Amino acid sequence: MKPFLELNSRVVPLLRDDVDTDQIIPAKYLTVTDRSGLAEGLFESWRSDPESVLNHRGDAQILVAGDNFGCGSSREHAPWALLAGGYRCVIARSFADIFRNNALRNGLLPVALDDASYDRLLESLHQSPELEVCVDLFLCQVSFEGQLAKFEVDDFARECMLGGHDTIGYLLSKSDEIAAFETRGGAA
Repeated sequence: MKPFLELNSRVVPLLRDDVDTDQIIPAKYLTVTDRSGLAEGLFESWRSDPESVLNHRGDAQILVAGDNFGCGSSREHAPWALLAGGYRCVIARSFADIFRNNALRNGLLPVALDDASYDRLLESLHQSPELEVCVDLFLCQVSFEGQLAKFEVDDFARECMLGGHDTIGYLLSKSDEIAAFETRGGAA
């Protein structure tokens, strides 16, 4: 997994509430056990409209969505598809719990902003469609046009993402400390 420290990017505004995992990646794409081919299925039905903002994202790596993003079935393919499609972060008012956990485990940062911060972001985006946003995981803050918005992330997930580790990778990164602990006979 690629470490996530700070991301500076334009954003793609998908300003919809209750975007479910079937809209993110339709069930017909769930036959793979890795990320191959998932980018083509990402938001397939919405991208079939040539005017969809999703077709004009350029190199933007941040998706801005509404409330309850990632609801629906528990499908790890949803964060996989977003990552395969070039996104590293989703900013929303809120996330479905299962989606948020799957995203964090796979290196996709879900950022839930409070209502006031979210509204300021949308206003800035409305004023400047090419808005550049900075997401700083180390400081747990989003900045744009002189505005700062704090967000919360589970400490363990944050440490894993900062180090570029999944859960197993995190344990492997501590192998020297584990070996030293075992040498002491398990005594702290």
